[in-house]
Amino acid sequence: MTNDQLEKILSSIRALKQKILIIKPTLGLKIVFVGFLLLVIAYNLFFVYVQPDEYGIKVVRLGLNRGVQKEVYHAGLSFVLPFGFEQMYRLPKGIQVLELTNFPETAASMARKDRAAHIQTSDGFFVDVDVSMLYHIKDPYLVFTTIGPGTLFEDNGIIPKAEPALKETLGKLTTEEFYNSPMRVEKAQEAKDQLNSELNLKGIEVDQVLVRYFKYSPEIQKNIEEKKLQDQMVFTNQAAARAAKEEAELKKIVQEGMVIAAVEMEKGKAYVTRKIAEKDLYVRKIKAEADLLVKLAEAERVRLKNESLKGIGSERMVGLKMADAYKGLDLIILPSDGPHGVNPLNLGNTLQLFDVRKGNGP
Repeated sequence: MTNDQLEKILSSIRALKQKILIIKPTLGLKIVFVGFLLLVIAYNLFFVYVQPDEYGIKVVRLGLNRGVQKEVYHAGLSFVLPFGFEQMYRLPKGIQVLELTNFPETAASMARKDRAAHIQTSDGFFVDVDVSMLYHIKDPYLVFTTIGPGTLFEDNGIIPKAEPALKETLGKLTTEEFYNSPMRVEKAQEAKDQLNSELNLKGIEVDQVLVRYFKYSPEIQKNIEEKKLQDQMVFTNQAAARAAKEEAELKKIVQEGMVIAAVEMEKGKAYVTRKIAEKDLYVRKIKAEADLLVKLAEAERVRLKNESLKGIGSERMVGLKMADAYKGLDLIILPSDGPHGVNPLNLGNTLQLFDVRKGNGP
C-alpha cells in the first residue's frame, strides 16, 4: 500500500469519527459505519483511478504473470491488488512542453525548464538559443519499459537528447544565418526529425521545435548589428540606384507615350479637317446642283410661258388685258371720226387698233 492510499484511508476515518461524536451511535448505525468504513478501505486498497489525461501501466510484482503488463489503462477505475502484489503507474497523455531558456520567467508555468542551448555556429561563434519543444508520449508501455516510470521520460528521455540535436542542426548556420528566419525554421525541422528518429524507438514523439530567441555575447552582438547596418546601407544604395534607373526608364516611357499621343492627336486633327473639307465640298456640290435645278426650272417656266403667249388666243388675252385696263377709267376721250377714230361699239375696229388677229387667221 502506498503512502497516498494510507493518507486517504486515515482522512476518511477522521471524518467519520467527527460524525460519530456528534451522533449517538446505535447498533444499526455502528453496522452501517463499519460497512462504510470497510467499503472505503476496500476502494482505496483495491482500486486506482486513472485521470482522463493519463495513461495507466500496471506492474505485477508477485504471481504467475509478473512484470510490466502490456495493457494500457485509460480513464476510469482499475482493480489493483494491494500490499505490493500489484502497482499502477501513471504517465501523462497530453502535450508536454520542454523550455530551454536562461529566462525561466518567460517560459510556460507548467512546462519543464532547463538551461538554454549553448550552440557554436559554423563560423566559430557561440550563441544561447531559447527553444520550446512540444512532444507527447506515443507509446506509454514502450516509454515505461525503455526509460522508466514517473518523470524519467523527461530526465532520461528528451532532455539529454534535446541540446545535442540542436547543436548538430543549428550549428550548421553561420552567425548571420541565424537572422534568416526560413533557414532557422529549416534547421529546427531537422532537429525535430533527428529527435524523432531517436525518441520514437522509446515511445516519445516530438511535435514541434520552436526557436523563440537567441542571443550572442554583447561584443559579437554589437559587431553583428554594425555589419547589418553597413549591409543595409549597401542595400539602400543599391535600391536607390535601381530606383533611379527605373525612374529614368519611366520618364523615357512617359515621354515616348506623350510623343505617340501627340502624333495620334495630329493624325486625329488631320482626319477631322479632311472630313470637314469633304463635308463642305459635298454640301457645295449638292447646293450647286440644287441651284442649277432651280434655275433650269425657272428657265423652263419662262420658256413655257413664252410658248403659251405665242399660241392660239394670245391676242385675245391681250385684248382682255387692255379691256381690264379700261375698267379703272371713269372717262376717256378718244376721236370718233377719221381713220384712227375709236368707236367702242365697233369691235372689229378695236381689235384692229390693238393688232389682234381674229380666230385662227394670221
